[in-house]
Amino acid sequence: MSGDVATTPPVAPQGETDSETDVPRTLVTRHGGQDRLFIHGSRAIAFLVLLIVGSIGVFLGAQSVPTLQTYGFGFFTEFRWLPSQDRIGIAAVVVGTIQVALIAIFFAIPLSLLTALFITDWAPAWLRPTLVRFVDMMAAVPGIVFGLWVLFVIQPHATEVAHWLSKYLGWFPLFHVRTDVDYPIWNQAPGYPSYAGSAFVASLAVTMMIFPMATSVMREVFSEAPVGEKEAALALGATRWAMVRTVVLPFGRSGIIGGGMLALGRALGETISVVLVISQAFEIKPYVLESGTSTISALIASSFKEASPSQLSALLTAGFVLFLMTLLVNSLAAIIVSRSRSGGVTEL
Repeated sequence: MSGDVATTPPVAPQGETDSETDVPRTLVTRHGGQDRLFIHGSRAIAFLVLLIVGSIGVFLGAQSVPTLQTYGFGFFTEFRWLPSQDRIGIAAVVVGTIQVALIAIFFAIPLSLLTALFITDWAPAWLRPTLVRFVDMMAAVPGIVFGLWVLFVIQPHATEVAHWLSKYLGWFPLFHVRTDVDYPIWNQAPGYPSYAGSAFVASLAVTMMIFPMATSVMREVFSEAPVGEKEAALALGATRWAMVRTVVLPFGRSGIIGGGMLALGRALGETISVVLVISQAFEIKPYVLESGTSTISALIASSFKEASPSQLSALLTAGFVLFLMTLLVNSLAAIIVSRSRSGGVTEL
């Protein structure tokens, strides 16, 4: 018949089966000049970052050797910092660092989560770029500004809140204060702690420092939620909150966890805002509303200038501990984000 082309299937060579000839080709990628420049440049930058971080760790570890040889494990269990009496340790500042960071995370994560959801799913389209810029601009505000703001504006009101919590919820150990709660906050009993300069007040300054970072991470993840599934949920009659709860939040679970842990790593090392707010005291106590606490970064910032060589080695040892804590938290955050499969548990 005219117009037909006869085709014959390929015949496998003698002694070979179809399964032996059906082998996928090996794909060879040939990068252009710009691609090779980008790949090698990215590798060089990554290697440089690892080199810098490793060098910092090696330097701090080497400077910590004299202190560890002198005080041994007792350096980590002693809570007093009295160089004149040769009694120094970081137990109190480690506990204070963790307290301030966890309280800040307690305030920052819900605030960041709600802000990110509002920007991605509730704010009008014309308002979203402005809100994103405002949140990003907050990350550029120096810590000293937040510290002064909390010290002069927020602390007077925060002490009233702390007084109310200790008076009516003091039966809970976290809100207990070792003072007469019937005394007004401006006339505390002599010799008893007050409410200003506490871990609670310091955590408010840290909250404002870590809020932009956590919000940016969560917002980026929420904005990548599958539009088709969101529209399908709304088409099936779901409310906007139901759509967010069943689609956006499961999809962005890794972003919530990763953003929270990255913010925790930032909170552990916050310095200037904490130094301005706290009343430095070296004591292990669970009373976060009570005046007096300290953190590793605040200890280093306040004692570094006048430190003797032996005290300087102790401060660098404290810095090495803070370096390891921050590195551990950030590494866990990176692992969680990389292993989490966003949207894997989304259900309509």
